[in-house]
Amino acid sequence: MTDYSDLLKADNNQPAHMIQIVDAESFESWLSAQPQRVRAIVAAQKFAGKGYEHAIIPGDEPSDWSVVAGVANRSKLSSWCLAKLAETLPEGQYRLAEGTAGPAMLGWLTAQYRFDRYRRDDNAAGPRVLLTGEVAQIDAAVRLAQAVALVRDLVNIPAGDMGPAQLEEEAAKVAESFGARFTVTKGDPLEQGFPMIHAVGRAAGKEFAPRLIELRWGDPKHPRVAIVGKGICFDSGGLDIKPSSAMRLMKKDMGGAAHALALARLIMGARLPVQLHVLIPAAENAVGANAFRPGDILRSRKGVTVEIGNTDAEGRLVLADALTLAGEDDPELVIDYATLTGAARVAVGPDLPALFTNDDALAAEMDAAGGEVDDPSWRLPLWDGYADMLKSDIADINNAGEGGFAGAITAALFLKRFVPDKAKWIHLDTFAWRPSPKPGRPKGGEALGLRAVFRLLEQRYEKSGRK
Repeated sequence: MTDYSDLLKADNNQPAHMIQIVDAESFESWLSAQPQRVRAIVAAQKFAGKGYEHAIIPGDEPSDWSVVAGVANRSKLSSWCLAKLAETLPEGQYRLAEGTAGPAMLGWLTAQYRFDRYRRDDNAAGPRVLLTGEVAQIDAAVRLAQAVALVRDLVNIPAGDMGPAQLEEEAAKVAESFGARFTVTKGDPLEQGFPMIHAVGRAAGKEFAPRLIELRWGDPKHPRVAIVGKGICFDSGGLDIKPSSAMRLMKKDMGGAAHALALARLIMGARLPVQLHVLIPAAENAVGANAFRPGDILRSRKGVTVEIGNTDAEGRLVLADALTLAGEDDPELVIDYATLTGAARVAVGPDLPALFTNDDALAAEMDAAGGEVDDPSWRLPLWDGYADMLKSDIADINNAGEGGFAGAITAALFLKRFVPDKAKWIHLDTFAWRPSPKPGRPKGGEALGLRAVFRLLEQRYEKSGRK
């Protein structure tokens, strides 16, 4: 994982290049106050004070140069407004000429993420270090960047190197780092206790055998929070096999599990006063002689029978057994992450996780939290009128909606059947992938909905104190 601990440092008047921040409103006044030499240099670099633009201004000595950078609003920096600088400036140390970076510290860090497990860039620039007087915020920014990097790394690793066993290893590392209890259920106990997780993963080779990964942490006196992450390490579609174009990115189908582990790291790193239960149903949906079939009836952990309308709707099956176990501990809040439906991407695109919840106040909290940390989601309705699309003539429920309508909603309604009645619930149908780069957010695996949920949890539970 990318090491961010040395990219933000306390400002103790070390040598550094100055970064002057301007926006469209302040650019002309700043420019008019500059000497003719600077105005000519800025014009030559076609700098006009727009967001993500910058210009290098030479000083009197070769090493004495500074930067002027454009942002959308210099009085309210976003998470990403300094990210382009961190991607493109020469290696070295920098400080803002005035003001503080605040949330922009995150983008400064995440812009320097590199996935170099399989190919190293010998010409990559060295670290760009930002000096800051906001010393108390450094650790929190680094933890956020590390959590984002964990999601990116796990999603970017190909399925051949990130199967259920490797996902278990990564979860064990997180548990060990914070002294959490760690358990894994597989083999006969999985088949007996979590029959749908077993059924989805049983066709994979033994080195990719399915399992339920669990992590528990926190004081039993604190509120219970369950986090469930879909861990389909590769999804061929099963016997309802996907076309090759749809299968190409299915290494990312464990993106929900990556988000769950990253959120657990953040919660434990901040020592939030909660009793945490993380559940990751990990499997590969493979094609084989013993693969589960369209038309099969599976009995879930909850006892609900499920007719298989489509083997490619497997994520909701493994989540259902995990959600059932989560509910057996009577949590007050259940959060699940899943790369669940293509319908969600059609509805809200790659940047916005589709948000479903059974509580209007929780939806409002989530919307506010996402706005605060530049990590938005978009609420879709849990429209019970569509539950009929999941009806089965021979079982309690069908796993695939009829007619191709409202795919994200019917998937959420399926999960709702397995969520404990008394718990507040958030379901995030996230893409976990960025198809094209943006400043601070490279193409590839991406954390979407991670920081918003963590902010929501901070607001909910830090107020309750650390008893």
